[in-house]
Amino acid sequence: MVISRDDYLYFAGRALDGMAGIVAELGDDLANVRPLPGANSAYALLTHCLGVVGYWAGALVSGREVTRDRAAEFTASGPVAPLLARVEAAREQLAADVLAADPDAPLHAVPVSSFQGPARGLTRGGALFHVYEELAQHHGQMEILRDAIRAGARS
Repeated sequence: MVISRDDYLYFAGRALDGMAGIVAELGDDLANVRPLPGANSAYALLTHCLGVVGYWAGALVSGREVTRDRAAEFTASGPVAPLLARVEAAREQLAADVLAADPDAPLHAVPVSSFQGPARGLTRGGALFHVYEELAQHHGQMEILRDAIRAGARS
């Protein structure tokens, strides 16, 4: 089975756009709310997803040097507008990375084990699917967070 680059970018873009839309809808105050003890904020989850895209597609697929502080992604907070600008830049870079990728080639480096990637060797195509996996699962998680935050704001 072959999945086109266009199809991949369409679905990855839907997940990114969905998360960006939730953060924009929540605004500066609610996007930074953690609705339950130990839960992430929508802002932090989107920041984490940008870290995933940057590291897995940028460093491992495209070979760019990427510095990532995964733990800090989950504690990130701030105003929404700059984060949304980062989403747009990441979306454009992901498209360039996907279009240039040789999906059957080996990764440019071994993934950092603490970044909790798949427990098997990956090709560049496999790393891109991991990016999509992360985007899709965190989009769904963010939809639940949004609903919990809205319910709490109405109380």
